Amino acid sequence: MPIAGVGWELHVVRQNVQQRRGRVRTIGTYQIYHNGNAQNIKGTSVEAKGIGDNKVAGNGRRIQAGTYPLATQAGSHYVTIGYLISNDCDQTPKPGLELQQTGNRREILVHPGHGFLASIGCINLTSALASANTDISFVDSRDRVIAAITDLQTFAGSTFPHHNGQPIDNAWVVIDREP
Repeated sequence: MPIAGVGWELHVVRQNVQQRRGRVRTIGTYQIYHNGNAQNIKGTSVEAKGIGDNKVAGNGRRIQAGTYPLATQAGSHYVTIGYLISNDCDQTPKPGLELQQTGNRREILVHPGHGFLASIGCINLTSALASANTDISFVDSRDRVIAAITDLQTFAGSTFPHHNGQPIDNAWVVIDREP
Protein backbone atom coordinates (compact mmCIF):
# COMPACT_ATOMS: atom_id res chain seq x y z
CA MET A 1 0.00 0.00 0.00
CA PRO A 2 1.99 3.01 -1.18
CA ILE A 3 1.39 6.46 0.24
CA ALA A 4 -0.92 8.70 -1.78
CA GLY A 5 1.50 11.62 -1.71
CA VAL A 6 -1.23 14.00 -0.55
CA GLY A 7 -1.52 15.56 2.87
CA TRP A 8 0.17 14.32 6.03
CA GLU A 9 0.94 10.59 6.01
CA LEU A 10 2.52 8.35 8.63
CA HIS A 11 3.77 5.39 6.57
CA VAL A 12 4.33 2.07 8.39
CA VAL A 13 6.07 -0.75 6.52
CA ARG A 14 5.85 -4.05 8.41
CA GLN A 15 9.01 -6.12 8.11
CA ASN A 16 9.11 -9.09 10.48
CA VAL A 17 7.87 -10.69 13.65
CA GLN A 18 9.76 -11.11 16.91
CA GLN A 19 8.98 -13.55 19.72
CA ARG A 20 10.05 -13.60 23.36
CA ARG A 21 8.83 -16.06 25.99
CA GLY A 22 5.58 -16.74 24.14
CA ARG A 23 4.86 -13.10 23.30
CA VAL A 24 4.84 -11.89 19.68
CA ARG A 25 5.31 -8.42 18.18
CA THR A 26 5.39 -7.10 14.62
CA ILE A 27 8.36 -4.88 13.76
CA GLY A 28 8.36 -2.33 10.96
CA THR A 29 9.62 1.08 10.02
CA TYR A 30 7.76 4.38 9.98
CA GLN A 31 8.30 7.69 8.23
CA ILE A 32 6.23 10.85 8.01
CA TYR A 33 5.49 12.49 4.66
CA HIS A 34 4.13 15.93 3.74
CA ASN A 35 2.45 15.83 0.33
CA GLY A 36 4.73 12.95 -0.66
CA ASN A 37 7.94 14.52 0.65
CA ALA A 38 9.77 12.49 3.29
CA GLN A 39 10.35 14.28 6.58
CA ASN A 40 13.14 13.52 9.02
CA ILE A 41 10.69 11.89 11.44
CA LYS A 42 11.19 8.16 11.18
CA GLY A 43 12.05 5.08 13.17
CA THR A 44 10.72 1.69 14.18
CA SER A 45 7.07 0.74 14.55
CA VAL A 46 5.86 -2.00 16.86
CA GLU A 47 2.46 -3.70 16.67
CA ALA A 48 0.75 -6.79 18.03
CA LYS A 49 0.90 -10.20 16.38
CA GLY A 50 -0.79 -10.89 13.04
CA ILE A 51 -2.39 -11.52 10.83
CA GLY A 52 -4.13 -8.17 10.54
CA ASP A 53 -7.82 -8.34 11.42
CA ASN A 54 -10.39 -5.53 11.47
CA LYS A 55 -13.44 -7.80 11.71
CA VAL A 56 -13.26 -9.06 15.30
CA ALA A 57 -13.28 -6.48 18.10
CA GLY A 58 -10.77 -7.03 20.90
CA ASN A 59 -8.92 -9.82 19.10
CA GLY A 60 -5.42 -8.71 20.22
CA ARG A 61 -4.09 -8.70 16.67
CA ARG A 62 -2.66 -5.90 14.56
CA ILE A 63 -5.05 -4.14 12.18
CA GLN A 64 -5.13 -4.94 8.48
CA ALA A 65 -2.74 -3.23 6.10
CA GLY A 66 -4.47 -0.21 4.56
CA THR A 67 -4.99 3.54 4.72
CA TYR A 68 -6.71 5.03 7.78
CA PRO A 69 -7.79 8.64 8.36
CA LEU A 70 -6.67 10.18 11.65
CA ALA A 71 -8.51 11.88 14.50
CA THR A 72 -7.53 13.48 17.77
CA GLN A 73 -7.86 10.92 20.56
CA ALA A 74 -10.29 11.59 23.41
CA GLY A 75 -9.69 8.85 25.95
CA SER A 76 -8.86 8.49 29.62
CA HIS A 77 -5.39 6.99 29.01
CA TYR A 78 -4.41 8.69 25.73
CA VAL A 79 -5.24 12.09 24.25
CA THR A 80 -3.91 14.25 21.44
CA ILE A 81 -4.48 17.59 23.15
CA GLY A 82 -3.65 17.96 26.85
CA TYR A 83 -1.40 14.93 27.45
CA LEU A 84 1.06 14.81 30.35
CA ILE A 85 4.79 14.82 29.73
CA SER A 86 6.06 12.39 32.35
CA ASN A 87 8.90 9.87 32.40
CA ASP A 88 6.60 7.49 34.30
CA CYS A 89 4.77 5.19 31.87
CA ASP A 90 1.94 4.80 34.39
CA GLN A 91 1.04 8.51 34.38
CA THR A 92 -1.92 9.43 32.17
CA PRO A 93 -3.10 10.82 29.88
CA LYS A 94 -0.29 9.96 27.48
CA PRO A 95 -0.02 11.31 23.91
CA GLY A 96 -1.82 9.51 21.10
CA LEU A 97 -3.58 9.77 17.75
CA GLU A 98 -6.62 7.69 16.78
CA LEU A 99 -7.00 5.76 13.52
CA GLN A 100 -10.51 5.92 12.06
CA GLN A 101 -12.43 3.52 9.79
CA THR A 102 -10.88 0.43 11.37
CA GLY A 103 -13.89 -1.83 10.82
CA ASN A 104 -15.12 -3.44 14.03
CA ARG A 105 -11.96 -2.40 15.86
CA ARG A 106 -12.14 0.66 18.12
CA GLU A 107 -9.57 2.81 19.88
CA ILE A 108 -6.75 1.83 17.51
CA LEU A 109 -4.06 4.40 18.29
CA VAL A 110 -0.55 5.55 17.60
CA HIS A 111 0.79 5.84 21.16
CA PRO A 112 3.96 5.33 23.23
CA GLY A 113 5.07 1.83 24.08
CA HIS A 114 7.29 0.36 26.77
CA GLY A 115 8.76 -3.03 27.53
CA PHE A 116 8.29 -5.74 24.91
CA LEU A 117 5.02 -4.25 23.56
CA ALA A 118 2.29 -1.94 24.84
CA SER A 119 -0.45 -2.72 22.34
CA ILE A 120 -3.43 -4.92 21.62
CA GLY A 121 -3.87 -3.57 18.12
CA CYS A 122 -2.23 -0.14 18.29
CA ILE A 123 1.04 1.17 16.88
CA ASN A 124 4.00 2.05 19.13
CA LEU A 125 6.75 4.29 17.73
CA THR A 126 10.34 3.75 18.89
CA SER A 127 13.99 3.69 17.92
CA ALA A 128 15.57 0.56 16.43
CA LEU A 129 15.12 -2.66 18.40
CA ALA A 130 18.18 -4.89 17.98
CA SER A 131 16.38 -8.14 18.83
CA ALA A 132 13.35 -9.63 20.54
CA ASN A 133 15.23 -9.14 23.82
CA THR A 134 15.35 -5.35 23.33
CA ASP A 135 12.64 -3.43 25.16
CA ILE A 136 10.91 -0.28 23.94
CA SER A 137 12.12 2.75 25.93
CA PHE A 138 9.03 4.60 27.14
CA VAL A 139 10.66 8.07 27.08
CA ASP A 140 12.00 7.58 23.54
CA SER A 141 8.64 6.23 22.37
CA ARG A 142 6.73 9.06 24.07
CA ASP A 143 9.01 11.66 22.46
CA ARG A 144 8.48 10.10 19.02
CA VAL A 145 4.70 10.20 19.38
CA ILE A 146 4.89 13.83 20.55
CA ALA A 147 7.12 14.63 17.54
CA ALA A 148 4.50 13.12 15.22
CA ILE A 149 1.65 15.06 16.89
CA THR A 150 3.63 18.31 16.82
CA ASP A 151 4.55 17.82 13.17
CA LEU A 152 0.92 17.11 12.28
CA GLN A 153 -0.26 20.21 14.19
CA THR A 154 2.29 22.34 12.33
CA PHE A 155 1.40 20.80 8.96
CA ALA A 156 -2.35 21.23 9.51
CA GLY A 157 -2.04 24.77 10.88
CA SER A 158 -5.38 26.42 11.60
CA THR A 159 -7.30 23.36 10.37
CA PHE A 160 -5.98 21.19 13.24
CA PRO A 161 -8.84 20.46 15.66
CA HIS A 162 -9.02 22.43 18.90
CA HIS A 163 -10.61 19.52 20.81
CA ASN A 164 -10.02 15.81 21.23
CA GLY A 165 -12.31 13.36 19.49
CA GLN A 166 -12.33 15.25 16.18
CA PRO A 167 -11.28 14.10 12.68
CA ILE A 168 -8.07 15.62 11.34
CA ASP A 169 -8.44 16.74 7.74
CA ASN A 170 -5.89 15.52 5.22
CA ALA A 171 -4.04 13.17 7.64
CA TRP A 172 -3.61 9.40 7.36
CA VAL A 173 -1.73 6.37 8.61
CA VAL A 174 -0.75 4.07 5.72
CA ILE A 175 0.20 0.52 6.72
CA ASP A 176 2.01 -1.80 4.28
CA ARG A 177 2.45 -5.56 4.29
CA GLU A 178 1.36 -8.58 6.29
CA PRO A 179 4.62 -10.35 7.24
